[in-house]
Amino acid sequence: MDRHWVLLASVALLATGAAAQETPTGSLGATNYAVDEPMPTPGGAPSFRDEFATRIDPGRWRWDTERNKAGWYNNELQYYPGPDRSNARVENGALVLEARHEAAKDAPDWGGQAYTSAKLVTRQSLGYGFYEIRARLPCGRGTWPAIWLLPTSGGPWPAAGEIDIMEMVGWNPDVVHATIHSAAYNHAKGTQRGAETRVADACTAYHRYQLDWTPQAITIGVDGRAYMKVRNDRPGGAVAWPFTRPYALILNLAVGGDWGGKKGVDDAALPQRMSVDYVRYWQAK
Repeated sequence: MDRHWVLLASVALLATGAAAQETPTGSLGATNYAVDEPMPTPGGAPSFRDEFATRIDPGRWRWDTERNKAGWYNNELQYYPGPDRSNARVENGALVLEARHEAAKDAPDWGGQAYTSAKLVTRQSLGYGFYEIRARLPCGRGTWPAIWLLPTSGGPWPAAGEIDIMEMVGWNPDVVHATIHSAAYNHAKGTQRGAETRVADACTAYHRYQLDWTPQAITIGVDGRAYMKVRNDRPGGAVAWPFTRPYALILNLAVGGDWGGKKGVDDAALPQRMSVDYVRYWQAK
């Protein structure tokens, strides 16, 4: 889910507590960086975690509503409410992000959308380390769930980078995609770098979506098995490898859009939900 960004002055990967901003266009499933290798979860306590036991912690997450009035990027069709609506909630020990066929006409920032859904962004900035998000994805043509990272500050996308840990489109529900974007390699140029893998029961069972981010490489996998690896191109510079700064983690469920809505939206399939059992991050030492 490509977004426009501003470059951060510091290249240190620090926990700053800043909030992400964004501007999208979809990842269309690059397949040229496929691997098949073990991807074990680290031992020890995570540096950041949310098990979603009782409620969404507003100290850890913010509701992103910034583009509701103007409309969201990628020609997406959803309105993202804030905490006053129940599209994002904790239910039975899991975070639920729910897409509905409804218009939030009473909302002051409503932009005419016929759908509501949810988008959460970490308040804490994250960086090098291992990420694991255990989630069950929605099915239904027109849904577009994503687990991804954007820099906490920078210039126009894609100069500061984007890391897509997981994307899936509802018209192709058993395939998940991992993609990274930079100024040199991105969807707008058709040069984005990534891979895809089949997860046959992604919509009915929980799976662990994983990222191992180091100065040398970005590796993405599912359930302890890596299926994508992109190695650092330096000394080619930040045009190819801007992944040296703090990022925020984003969880969202879009409706429609250039990729998610490529085959239309099945209104009869809604509501649909992405459920997240936990988010865990082990900071690199």
